[in-house]
Amino acid sequence: MEGSDEFMKYRSPLVSRYASKEMAYNFSDRKKFTTWRKLWIYLAKAEKALGLPISEAQVVEMEGHAEDIDFAMAADEERKLRHDVMAHVHTFAHCCPAAAPIIHLGATSCYVGDNTDLIMLRDGFDILLPKLARVLDRLANFAEKYADLPTLGYTHYQPAQLTTVGKRACLWVQDLAMDMRNLQRARHDLRFRGVKGTTGTQASFLQLFQGDHEKVEDLDRMVTEMAGFKKSYLVTGQTYSRKVDIDSLSSLASLGATIHKICTDIRLLANLKEIEEPFEKEQIGSSAMPYKRNPMRAERCCSLARHLMALLSNPMQTASVQWLERTLDDSANRRISLPESFLTADIILSTLQNVTEGLVVYPKVIERHIRHELPFMATENIIMAMVKAGGNRQDCHEKIRVLSQQAAAVVKQEGGDNDLLTRVQADPYFSPILSHLDTILDPKTFIGRAPQQVAKFLSEEVRPMLETYKTKMDVTIELEL
Repeated sequence: MEGSDEFMKYRSPLVSRYASKEMAYNFSDRKKFTTWRKLWIYLAKAEKALGLPISEAQVVEMEGHAEDIDFAMAADEERKLRHDVMAHVHTFAHCCPAAAPIIHLGATSCYVGDNTDLIMLRDGFDILLPKLARVLDRLANFAEKYADLPTLGYTHYQPAQLTTVGKRACLWVQDLAMDMRNLQRARHDLRFRGVKGTTGTQASFLQLFQGDHEKVEDLDRMVTEMAGFKKSYLVTGQTYSRKVDIDSLSSLASLGATIHKICTDIRLLANLKEIEEPFEKEQIGSSAMPYKRNPMRAERCCSLARHLMALLSNPMQTASVQWLERTLDDSANRRISLPESFLTADIILSTLQNVTEGLVVYPKVIERHIRHELPFMATENIIMAMVKAGGNRQDCHEKIRVLSQQAAAVVKQEGGDNDLLTRVQADPYFSPILSHLDTILDPKTFIGRAPQQVAKFLSEEVRPMLETYKTKMDVTIELEL
């Protein structure tokens, strides 16, 4: 069958099943090797401008062939040479015969390898940040909409005091806002490796420029600027420090932890039937149980977030064993861990955006759960109201304790509803407060400052953070799978 070869070998589901086109392209061979050629062009331009014998015709020839890569030739060259950079130098030189003598002049393999990685990291962050901003925006809107809808708060996954649906969402938003700052900082802190030579001493370039230190510094600065970076690392070994990879991937792993927490919360709430992720008309929740509405998107986020968190161990261990100026045992590992971290983060952000754009809330279910627990939570309020009406606190406490135990026995031993309020209403002792018992039990009197906290948090911390990305907000996510 035509095209069947692709089904005869493993394909990463990160790309074949989930990732966005822009992130998949960012780590593609096409992006990688065209970037290598651009870096060779930047180097030639800067060396020419600083007086090395490179002609305009050579630069023009290189620019004219920056995109037309013969991947088959490059693969053949790599099989022969066992060196990917030199394979592409030869392939580039083949279509640029005039420029062949000056391609890669004075450079080491890490000039194209590491600098390209840094460009991919930078561009990867630029893809992720607007996606994270959109998730924050959708959740902020959700929090605002439900800022004053009371709901059971849970500690230890046991009913505690009330909160609001919007206030709980702000817990999610706050963690994501921390991730936004982490990603922005990691992106801002990225520098270029620049033009540093074989062990980072720039010796080959100092020789090219006959001992002129100023020209070597100018070369580094010019190439860095052409690549779109404001700074380069002042000191490197053969490679840029692999702690840079830790810094980048730790911000993504931390984002993974946040999203795992958020989506676990959504899954727990789905079990309670209080909140659900969007569910398509023809979507099947279970092959055996037609009634099921499984939170499969939240589950996917949790599944991939675990992978994202686990990937952080790679750059941590790699950085720890980079002997002296470098070893090559980083290379194969980084080919996997760097792209997979960004691809995975990209997928879970897109999935979470889809979830947050269609979250469904069931207020009646939430209200029923509150009614089931509120009588116990309201006992202190009932005691205080009785004291205000002239009662004795200790007497009232004992009355409530006895009635609460009786009601708890009905709930736990008989499987009945919480009838504490019925017992209170039937006891003549509580007659002084019965006329305003409904007010005492209004759930909105139990939510404290939750609505005010939501409003203040969103207006002071979240909305200003999203201002930078306002032109990129109008993008919705529809998942194919």
